[in-house]
Formats: sequence, C-alpha cells, structure tokens
Amino acid sequence: MTYFSYERLFDFTIKLLGAIGCPADQALEAANVLLSADLRGIDSHGVARLIGYVRLYEKQRINATPQISITHETPSTAVVNGDSGLGLVVGPYAMRLAIEKAKKVGTGWVAVKNSNHYGIAGYHAMMALSEDCIGISMTNASPLVAPTFSKERLLGTNPISVAIPAGKEPPFVADMATTTAANGKLEILQRKNETAPLGWIQDKDGKATNNVNGVMEGGALLPLGGDREHSSHKGFILGSIVDIFSAVLSGANYGPWVPPFVAFLDPDPNPVGAGIGHFFGAMRIDAFRPADQFKQHMDQWIQRFRNAAPIDPNQKVVIPGDPERTMEKIRKKEGIPLVQPVIDDLQFLSKQYQIKL
Repeated sequence: MTYFSYERLFDFTIKLLGAIGCPADQALEAANVLLSADLRGIDSHGVARLIGYVRLYEKQRINATPQISITHETPSTAVVNGDSGLGLVVGPYAMRLAIEKAKKVGTGWVAVKNSNHYGIAGYHAMMALSEDCIGISMTNASPLVAPTFSKERLLGTNPISVAIPAGKEPPFVADMATTTAANGKLEILQRKNETAPLGWIQDKDGKATNNVNGVMEGGALLPLGGDREHSSHKGFILGSIVDIFSAVLSGANYGPWVPPFVAFLDPDPNPVGAGIGHFFGAMRIDAFRPADQFKQHMDQWIQRFRNAAPIDPNQKVVIPGDPERTMEKIRKKEGIPLVQPVIDDLQFLSKQYQIKL
C-alpha cells in the first residue's frame, strides 16, 4: 500500500481527463466526484476507476465533450440526455437541475438517460445539503446481480443515496448498494487476491461461493440479504426500484440491456434505451416545515440514536455518514492509500498520455 496526497491525485486526474478531450470545467467536476470517493474511503469508485473510463473513451463509448440537454420538462420534473458523457459530469448537471426546481416549487425530480457510470451516489445526493434540501440519488448499472431464485444476471448493484441536513450535528448521509456488497468491493478483494465472504456471490449454478472470481466465471452478485432466508427478495425489490426509476422512467437501458462498464465487453446490439440511467431528487425542507425546526429535530434524532444502549460498550451506534466523515479527516491528513494494481494502472496511463504521476 502506497499513500498519495489528495492534491497529487486530483492534479493527475484533471490532466488525464483533459488529455482525452474533456473541457477544463468538466474535468474539474469529474475529478471532484472521483476524489470524493477516495477521501471518503470508497476506494472502488475513486481513481481506481480512471482506467475504466479511459478505456470506454478509447472504444468511443464515452463522449468527452457531451452536449447535455433537457428533453422533457415540467416545473418539478425533467428528463436529461447525457449525450454519452461521463456520468461524473452528467450526474452533477442533473442534480443541480433538481435543486433548482426544488427551490422554485418545493421539490425537483430529474431522470437521466444516455449517461455512463457516475461515481459514488452520495456525492450527488450531498449536493443538496448546502441548499437546505434533502437529496436523493440513484443509478442503474451493469447487470451482475441475479434476482432471488435465479442464476441469470439481470440487475446492477444499483445504489441508493439519501442526504439529509441537520443543525449542529453533521448530516445524515446514506449511500448503499442494493446488493450484499458493491462490485467495487469485490474488485478490491480480487486485487488483494483474497476470498469473498459467503453471501456476496453465487456461482454459475446458483450455489453460494466465496470464490472472488465467481462472477467472472459465470456466477452473479447477490441482492442485499444474500439468500432467501435472509430476505434477499427485499434487496431484489430495492434494486428493481432503482432500475425502473433510473431507466424505464428516463428511456435509458434497463435490466440485462445496461451497457457493461468494462470496455472489452460490447453493449447489447439491440438496446432498449440510451446508455445508463440515473434518477435524482431534491426536496426543500421548508416546503414541509420551517428548516430550523426540522434541523433541530434532526439533531435530536441523531443524538438519540447515537446514544442508544450499546451491546458492546466499546461500539456505539453509527449514524449513516459517520464512517466516511472520519475517513475523510484521516485521508486529508495522511494521504490516500492505493494498492499496487491501481498504481500500476495509473502509471500505465501516465506513460500512455505522458502525464506525470
């Protein structure tokens, strides 16, 4: 494990995205999204993804200079066409639009089509916090997940994030995949040559396995819960809701037609929509009650749950967003740790595009 400063990785990311043709403002935005993942400890969605984005660009599946547009609109809703751009750029555009609508009419809802992988869901949801809004963010993804009772891969890890402002307390920030574990966590185990916990993966015959390469060998990730006895049907339902909101509603590809993130696999030749889909929501707090009152009660809610009677005196209840905030403080001070395979990828890109790492 080698540590890199945030500034060093941020500078490299901006220059690399500029080298493939991203305008300066979009490269800056994309770098902010990517590095927020590394800072918050979500290593699977940070600079480790850079080589994947570049390979998709080289296969002409990512448009470095998208003309993002609104194709349908009402006072509180919109559909955005991402023009095959980086989801790291399309996502913030759509979330800002949702916030603008919320500020005008109370709530804003934006569905997105023709986009690509948008980084961590939490980044987009948290954009609403500074505007005294509750933020909601979700996206569908490459089909790697088998529905309960199936051995066929039909859904993505399909994350959901909800960010809720508080007053004196830090905000409540939920950011989770609808699978037992995100695919990025599996990729980290693969890089470390470790096994996966049972309940993460099933093999090609639908049997539980801890083989970290089980998905690559024809198996599938499992919905949240892992198996029927532990309520995997609920994870399947959550992932389905994300898929429908993000893609059936917007006109993006859904289910097994979602394009793969890896560049060496081609998209389905008979798509049912355009690109990957996202869904964003913003709700102005004072559309429901005075913001100060709400924040006061959110503080009380957080404090009460944080002080719940613990099973183990050394482990208190953790509020969603706490671990990521703690990690961000540490990594801003100590740097961002990268495993050698990720460093190798960055060095390869450094040499290919002649950008010093």
